[in-house]
Amino acid sequence: MTTPLLNVENLNAWYGRSHVIQGVSLIVNAGEIVTVMGRNGAGKTTTLRSIMGLMSKSSGSVQFEGVDVLDAPPHKRFHAGLAYVPEERRIVPGLTVRENLRLGLIASAKLKTEASRIEVIAEIFPRLKERLPQEASSLSGGEQQMLAIARAMMAEPKMILLDEPSEGIMPLLVNEMFDLFANMKRQGITLLLVEQNVERALSISDRAYILDQGVVVHQDSAENLLADAAIQERYCSV
Repeated sequence: MTTPLLNVENLNAWYGRSHVIQGVSLIVNAGEIVTVMGRNGAGKTTTLRSIMGLMSKSSGSVQFEGVDVLDAPPHKRFHAGLAYVPEERRIVPGLTVRENLRLGLIASAKLKTEASRIEVIAEIFPRLKERLPQEASSLSGGEQQMLAIARAMMAEPKMILLDEPSEGIMPLLVNEMFDLFANMKRQGITLLLVEQNVERALSISDRAYILDQGVVVHQDSAENLLADAAIQERYCSV
């Protein structure tokens, strides 16, 4: 039996005394897109932050390529091939698009591949290719989100955690972004996606998990969940 790229078992996390993630288990296989769904406050972002090692208190098991990284700091998880794009994007103002991309290589100590890697990434993100010399803060919200994802890809991660990538983005760019995710999947890039745009996310995903109050309450193929309006209404409607 093939080992999942990511295997989370009985994950718990706390903010102070508040037990916000309660026994979450999920798997992501190499080359998949898996979506985590649920209402606001269900624990989706905290789950991603826990997987990336950004919570001060957590327990359980987070196995990446068969190695438990629960006690590893975020930078070690990053160097193991796990990247995280938070909802806030965190584009560095005052730097160009090219310089922001370069930060992804600095973090991974792969600067010797800078020119070739930027060229590869620019082909995947044609909007960014046109704007490499432009100051990053002048980009639209959707373009900044693409830049954040592209920067994460610079280090050639094995898996990317994406938190609400379509939040606050104009519909035209939302469609373009999800087409991009589908293209990334075709290239073998593995994604764990938190997303409120349920229909669009499920349309490109293999499987999905639904969280409610920090607990996995349902899991199924994306195809089945896309056809199940009752489940979506019960757990995912705003």
